[in-house]
Amino acid sequence: MMKHILSLDQGTTSSRAIVFNHEGHPVASAQKEHRQSYPQPGWVEHDPEEIWQNQHVVAFEALQQAGLSAADIAAIGITNQRETTVVWDRATGVPIHPAIVWQDRRTADACESLKRGGHEQRVIERTGLRLDPYFSGTKLRWILDNVPGARDKAERGELAFGTVDTWLLWKLTQGQVHATDASNASRTLLFNLREGVWDEEMLALFDIPRALLPEVRDSSGDFGGVTGASPLAGIPVTGIAGDQQAALFGQACHKPGMAKNTYGTGCFLLMHTGTEAPVSHHNLLTTVAWRLGGKLEYALEGSVFIAGAVIQWLRDELQLVRSAGECDEFAATVPDSNGVFLVPAFAGLGAPHWDPYARGSIFGLTRGASRAHLCRAALESIALQSAELIDAMAQDSGITLQELRVDGGASRSSLLMQIQADLLDKPVVRPRCIETTALGAAYLAGLGVGFWSSQDDIAQHWAEGARFTPQHDLSDLKAGWEEAVKRSKGWVVGG
Repeated sequence: MMKHILSLDQGTTSSRAIVFNHEGHPVASAQKEHRQSYPQPGWVEHDPEEIWQNQHVVAFEALQQAGLSAADIAAIGITNQRETTVVWDRATGVPIHPAIVWQDRRTADACESLKRGGHEQRVIERTGLRLDPYFSGTKLRWILDNVPGARDKAERGELAFGTVDTWLLWKLTQGQVHATDASNASRTLLFNLREGVWDEEMLALFDIPRALLPEVRDSSGDFGGVTGASPLAGIPVTGIAGDQQAALFGQACHKPGMAKNTYGTGCFLLMHTGTEAPVSHHNLLTTVAWRLGGKLEYALEGSVFIAGAVIQWLRDELQLVRSAGECDEFAATVPDSNGVFLVPAFAGLGAPHWDPYARGSIFGLTRGASRAHLCRAALESIALQSAELIDAMAQDSGITLQELRVDGGASRSSLLMQIQADLLDKPVVRPRCIETTALGAAYLAGLGVGFWSSQDDIAQHWAEGARFTPQHDLSDLKAGWEEAVKRSKGWVVGG
């Protein structure tokens, strides 16, 4: 048996490729950042061609680093930034507009109009999602309505829509396969959560021609093989999942009640709920976790739009630090944030607030506030937003978490993880391999070719790396945070 799986992890700020062995250990990786474009306030775009080129390059680099060729790879798994919307010409394969990123807020007014029309409850019932510009449906409609000739071409079947997984799969197979998996489909506002098919009522509501949409397949199974003059040629693609569902799978949260939080550009908390799709009463989302063997499994999800990205903001825009590690170092020099609260609502607020008109704010500044206090407030903002989600999830599910499994780049910060444990008053457990998003895609791909025999086989590879137990009472911090969030809401409309 070939001994490796290649995982393509296409994220919001970079594309990565990681080679995993049968033990689930990474043996080689490569990463390349791509440009972030902000053409107007609240707009965020990527170049789909740049994403494809970068992803292809890092895949080859990872193979070279591992001393492997395509013949040594059993399968490819793809995981991706979700909701980001790409539309391209089927004949030429050329995108007709830059990718509209999940963080983009340009369709906030369109969502508000639909809410005023009384449509949100029906959307929630059928899709598990809310009417928010976060999701793909209104982004896709915007492209059709604003790119000259796009709607006519779409209705003639000349255009293809996809989230980033679909775009990469199209490119890898040279246009032979236009498909996605159920986890990504469930993030579009166009997918019927319980029936597991594109929803005709939602297509009519958002005025989306059916001909645009990809085929929906299992998260583990045949997605075709890589073709053309590529160093990856001949490798089958057998696993696809949105990044947060992939992380849930990679954390071996395969049973109802198990939960993970991924600390990446955003922060995403998912709790596995089994084969039942629960209805949230605390503004969380119900989403497909994955579809295996034709059977849908579900999760409750809470989304924080800006998490690790707040550290990037300190680094790139304010230039207060040179790296995430330096932010940690400054934050560790003070015992608290000295009353400073940073609400990083740069792209509005996600769950449980769902306010696209909120904006980033800093409160509690005094003459004694320092760079160290601002760094600590940034870390606290990540943990505080996550704590809000965990509290809401416990109320929705009736399940009190015994521990929280964590992953993602920002989970490397032991200070952040300790703050999180203190806020939750529960243990926070970081696995030995924190690259669980890429690992989850690898596991799904491996299942698809028999590289791993079962979910139980996969769960045996999960190993604890560090455990953070509560040490401080931070209840006062929660009270101050609630006040800061309240004052950040509705800023764009003068709230």
